Amino acid sequence: MFILLAVVVGGLYALGLYLLLARSIVQLIFGLVLLSHAANLLIFTAGVPVRGNPPLIREGELLPPEGFADPVPQALVLTAIVISFAVTAFAAVLVKRVYQAVGTDDSDEMTLTER
Repeated sequence: MFILLAVVVGGLYALGLYLLLARSIVQLIFGLVLLSHAANLLIFTAGVPVRGNPPLIREGELLPPEGFADPVPQALVLTAIVISFAVTAFAAVLVKRVYQAVGTDDSDEMTLTER
């Protein structure tokens, strides 16, 4: 399972970096989205996902039972999902505004702001 997750993370990073190098700003946003998903999956994988018990401590015990899922990576990923969604929404609005002002999404053709 870890090998499959590592391959998926590597593929997402590679595709995200490839899209970041594109001339289109829309593809740049897709690249950012893929990079954020890759980072989230990397954090989740680093937390050693376990199908087991939730990290709940029963009454009268001091530790959770063996094989519990670690809640810290899951909390980090949930926070990162919210932040990446906000950044993606902001970038989408910014691209829309740039397209309205310049008339293209090609970064090489955007010379209006340089004048």
